[in-house]
Amino acid sequence: MTKNRILICTFLALSSGFLGAYTSGQITIMLHSQKCQNQPWGFKEMCNTWMTPGAIWQGSTAGLWTGTILGAFVGGLVTRQARN
Repeated sequence: MTKNRILICTFLALSSGFLGAYTSGQITIMLHSQKCQNQPWGFKEMCNTWMTPGAIWQGSTAGLWTGTILGAFVGGLVTRQARN
């Protein structure tokens, strides 16, 4: 049972971490791109190009950590043994 519990917790932690990284990266890109909305077309494209890598890095890193920790916690709750 211990081997399966570790495998299940690891899988849940990694999958929720990657899902959190993707989702958080997308949300952060949308939030950072709003800063460029009031620019003329050429400057707007340059601004989006300049903001995107930092936004992806910031959002993905935060989402990866948060998703992994929450996924491990949920995996531990799901696979815990009942006390008698």
